[in-house]
Amino acid sequence: MPFVEIDGIRTRYEIRGEGAPILMFSPGGFDARLEKWTNLGVYAQIKLLEHLPEKYQCILFDRRENGQSGGRVERITWDHFVRQGAGLLDHLGIEKAHLMGGCMGCCPVAAFSVKHPERTRSVVHYWPVGGANYRISGHQRFARHLAFVEENGLQAVVDLVHSHDKNFSADPRGGPWGQVIRNEPDFAITYAAQDQAGYLLKVTAMYRGLIDRDTAPGAEPEDMMQLNIPTLIVPGADGFHATSAARYLQECLSGSEYWDIPTAEQTEQNAPARVMLFLDQH
Repeated sequence: MPFVEIDGIRTRYEIRGEGAPILMFSPGGFDARLEKWTNLGVYAQIKLLEHLPEKYQCILFDRRENGQSGGRVERITWDHFVRQGAGLLDHLGIEKAHLMGGCMGCCPVAAFSVKHPERTRSVVHYWPVGGANYRISGHQRFARHLAFVEENGLQAVVDLVHSHDKNFSADPRGGPWGQVIRNEPDFAITYAAQDQAGYLLKVTAMYRGLIDRDTAPGAEPEDMMQLNIPTLIVPGADGFHATSAARYLQECLSGSEYWDIPTAEQTEQNAPARVMLFLDQH
């Protein structure tokens, strides 16, 4: 698969199909690899990538700090992920695209549409993350990592992530840069040598900014309310993809289409067809 450097960070990407482009922000929380579109939960069930490439150019990529993409220790905001997606479109020579996010990928999609409405043809939010439980569990995950660093130091983080292949969700102690530590020996050395106190402050500010509300994060409601971009919202219904988060996006995005269907009834027979019907109209 090809790689491109965006904002000083290596990005792994893949293109499937031909037609109008869809920039697809991967699901999977803090393990947002492009493979998650085919092997994770509901996405494995509905098989979008067995259907969308028949009519569309699907642009898939590993979000920074995930999969084989690189990363950088900094206070990451949703805008950093927007820069990665916009940079990938620039690299491919694409001015305007449909956007699709799954799970936590919906957050940078919301932020992208606010920052670059002129580059956004339409938006699909599939199972947007959010809800009180999502915020609480997300904060707990970062708290476990910070406590591990305080007690053991940054070199211990490097040693830990090299001792197994678990991601940040599976073992929060390893933190959000664990995959980059595994992939890039030079990054691991620099990571372990950085100022620990400064690192703790960066990560604290980072998670408070990323997971800052009891509904769908990513963009401010006042900004979303000013958009006029065709949007389809497909709700989840569990502790990480609260239906209330999907309804919140519907409230903020005037004229959006809300596919009011139980999660158990979202199948390969109806979900790709519903998404493609929406895309075909825009």
